[in-house]
Amino acid sequence: MDAQARGYAYAGRLYGCGGAHGDFALRDRSDRCGAYARCTTCRIEYLEGEHESMCKAELEVLENRNLLGQVRLSYQALCDHDVTMRVLMTTTSTGLDDPGPKLKPEITPPPEWVEKPV
Repeated sequence: MDAQARGYAYAGRLYGCGGAHGDFALRDRSDRCGAYARCTTCRIEYLEGEHESMCKAELEVLENRNLLGQVRLSYQALCDHDVTMRVLMTTTSTGLDDPGPKLKPEITPPPEWVEKPV
């Protein structure tokens, strides 16, 4: 299944609202570290509406794992407008039995915003 979804912002976090598989795709996404920018299982690909900034924690973990420019982390994303994204790692596709720990309503760690490298 192509887990593609529309996203919208609520309290600065990325959520689903419709699209090819809509809320299912975002509910099924994986997050093993509790949204602390450590595991990179909340990987997404923006198809429309990607922000030009990212938090420093996301930048650092993507650089360390040689993923910079290939993926973004949904739980580190600032979302203040509609976006279209593809969820790249889901609980279903990884064979895990749950998506991970309960998330906090704010981005963790507290974001330090930087420009996204080109």
